Formats: sequence, structure tokens, C-alpha cells
Amino acid sequence: MRVVLRSAIGRLRLGRDQRELALLYVACLVGALLVSLLLIEVNGSSWTRAVNALVDGAFQNPGRWGETLRRTAPLLVVAVGSVVATKAGIINIGQEGQLLVGAMGGAFILTLVQPGNPLMLVLGIALGAAAGALWAGLAGALWYWRRIPIVLSTLLLVYLSSQMAAFTLTRGELLLNVVPGEPNRLLQSAEVAPGSRLGIIEVFGNRFPLSVPVALAMALGFGWLLSRTTWGFRLKVLGLNPRTAQRAGVSDVRYGMSAILVSGATAGMAGAMMLAGGESQYKFSSGFSSSVGWDGLLVALVARNSPLLAVPVAVVFAALRSGSTFLSVAGIEAVLVDVVRALLVVALFIPPAISDLRRKRRALASLTERT
Repeated sequence: MRVVLRSAIGRLRLGRDQRELALLYVACLVGALLVSLLLIEVNGSSWTRAVNALVDGAFQNPGRWGETLRRTAPLLVVAVGSVVATKAGIINIGQEGQLLVGAMGGAFILTLVQPGNPLMLVLGIALGAAAGALWAGLAGALWYWRRIPIVLSTLLLVYLSSQMAAFTLTRGELLLNVVPGEPNRLLQSAEVAPGSRLGIIEVFGNRFPLSVPVALAMALGFGWLLSRTTWGFRLKVLGLNPRTAQRAGVSDVRYGMSAILVSGATAGMAGAMMLAGGESQYKFSSGFSSSVGWDGLLVALVARNSPLLAVPVAVVFAALRSGSTFLSVAGIEAVLVDVVRALLVVALFIPPAISDLRRKRRALASLTERT
């Protein structure tokens, strides 16, 4: 009887905690939005004009929600890979560099090897994924064989990737598009030929590349892999307790390296698909990544490492990016979008932090009662 009562009390408490957590999320989001609107007013702009400009730029104007979906795809792909690494207890923060290296690898195939051949599209995306995996694998190798923290190595590799991209476009001239007779050369590659580009889907006048359904399929696929397969279960065990995982036969090196390689491969694949999908007019440059890797990492963090929850979060982040282009037209500084995004991220981190603090207090109180 006592066991039954404890179980019933536990279920009631769980239901109450879930309701409180949901209300806390709503309150934090509303608070973040109110602070954002206040900052816009203090800055001398109209919050109504800012909101209308964001909505028009992200969804309402003709063709804009197609642009939002196009920007959603790489964010979602990067986020899915970040979730895989985090599940294994690996903190990979080098997605920006891995995406840039992946786009650079894809550019070699898409612009230099048989331009216009549809087969080059598949090979270019595959090489982009391989380049991203290799770039992340360097950090994994440094950790497992020399115990250099992955957080540090992945971050440093971001800066090395930007230098390497600049080298291929300047001194190395491996990707630089040299136009005879033009003294002022732009530091960018040749344009991806039409035959090697990703297909475009058009719905109600909105155009977006095939990378959008591919990204959605990846989110669903990795969500299933992490929750329904032995590989996903072992990654979770490794992330929760490495010692217990090793005692259970889960190899730290094998599964940890697989997680970091998948994380880098998805980021590299995102970069190659961005190039083939029309980013920067189908041309590679040293600033090609444009903080997509950083935002993809934020999407994974806000989604609390859930590939399925990353889908709506990626749409919100993409809407902020695409809608910000309309703010300057309305006479509002686009940097305010970065402030709004930061406030939303902080707001979404507060509820789980409070929930974890409550859980620890209850565990401590229970332990005190027993002693």
C-alpha cells in the first residue's frame, strides 16, 4: 500500500512539474519578447514596425517563406550533427569551420571537375561531408590519443579553416576564379554550373532547394537512430557515464569517434549543400559560412539536444535571419535581430536550469530524510 501511494504521489508530482515547466517556458519567452520590444523602443525605433518588417521578411511577402526554408536547411543539418556529438558527451563547437571546409571541398568538385555533370553534385556533397568529418576527426584524434580537449581544438580549427579558405582563393589560387583582362578580381570561386546544382522546389511562388526535405529527413532519421537503435543507446550511455559505458563493453574511442565524425560530416554536408543550393550566388568565398555553423550549434542547444525539436527551433532562427534583411528598409538596425536571438536563447535556457536545480534540491532533501 505504501509503495502504491508513493507511486501515485510521484506521478502527480511529475505532472505538476511538467505543467510548471511549460508555464515557465511561456513566461520566459514572453519576458524575452517584452525586453526585446523595449530595447527597440529605447533605440528610437518603433516596435510595431520592427515586428511587421520581420514577419514580412520571413513569411508574409511573396516568396519569403521559401527563403526562410532555404535558410532553415543548413541550420537543421548542423544542429542534428551537434545533437549526435552531445549525446556521446562530446562538446563540438567547431561547426563553423567544419561547414566552411565542407563547402570548400564541395567547391573543388562542383566548380573544377566536369562542371555541369549531375554526378558531380553527388560527389561534391559527399566530398563536403568527408572534409567536414576529417576536420572534426582531427579534434577527436587529438583528444583520444593526446588528451587535448575537444572544445579547445575544435574552436582553434575554426580559425585555421578560415585561413585555409583564404589561401585557396589568394596565394594558392586553387579555387580563385581568374577572369582575363579584369584587374579587380573578387576573391571567390567560379559559379556552380546549372547541371551540378541542387534541384529547386516551387510551391505557391516560393522557391527552396532540395536541401530542405533532405534536412527534414535527416532530423527524422537521426531522431529514430538515437532513440531506437543500439548505436544510439550506447552513445547515450557513453555520454551519461563513460566509466559505466566502458564496463558494459561500449568502447569510448569507437563510439566517441563515430559521434564526432558524424557531427563534422553533417556540418560539412551542410556547407556543400549551401553552395549547391544557391548560397552566395553559387560561389565559394572565405566568408561563405556566415555564422551558420554557430547558429546551428545554438539551435541544438535550444532544442535541448532533440533532433525533432530542432526542426521548429531552426525555422525560428532562419526566420530571424531572413527577416532581418527587411529591417534596414524599415529604418531599423539589423543588429537588433542578434539581440533578440540572444535574449530568446537565454530565455529558453532558464526553465531547464530551474528544473534541474529543483530536482537536485529534492534529491538532497530525500537523502537528508533517510539519514
